[in-house]
Amino acid sequence: MKETASIYFMTNNYNNVLYVGVTNNLVRRIAEHKAKIDEGYTYKYNCDKLVYYEEFNLMIDAIAREKQLKNWKREWKNQLVKDFNPEWKDLSEEIGIDNELVDAVKAHYNRYSELVFKQGIAGQARNDGTTKGQAHNDAQSDKAIRKMMENNKL
Repeated sequence: MKETASIYFMTNNYNNVLYVGVTNNLVRRIAEHKAKIDEGYTYKYNCDKLVYYEEFNLMIDAIAREKQLKNWKREWKNQLVKDFNPEWKDLSEEIGIDNELVDAVKAHYNRYSELVFKQGIAGQARNDGTTKGQAHNDAQSDKAIRKMMENNKL
C-alpha cells in the first residue's frame, strides 16, 4: 500500500524553532511552507527547512503520531531529528522539491488570491466557507501541482 500521510518537522536556519505538522501530501505541503503562502507559525518564525518526516499508510495513524510528538519534550524531538538527519540539513530536495516547484506554488496562490479578490469577499458562499470559484480553482491547482510534481521525478 502506498503511503498517504506524513508527519514532518520544519525549522529555521538556526534550528531553534521546531514546527510539527501532518499532511496527506508531503511534497505539496513543504512547497507551500517554502513559498510562505500562509502567515501562520512557520511564516512568523521563518521555518522553511524540512529536517524530519515519517510516512504512514493511514491519515489516522499520522494524526495520532503528530499528537504524540506535539506532547514530547523538545529534547526528545531533537534526538529524533539527530538520529534521522544528524546534520539537520534541509531534506526538501530529497523528496523532490526544487525552486521551480516552489515558484509554481507561489504563482498558483498569487493567481488564487487575485481571483478571490475579483470575486469579492461574499462570492457564492458554501457551507464549508469556500466559494464555487475557489473550489474549482483548488481542484485545478491540485491537478497542476500534481503534474508538476510528476515531472519533477516524483
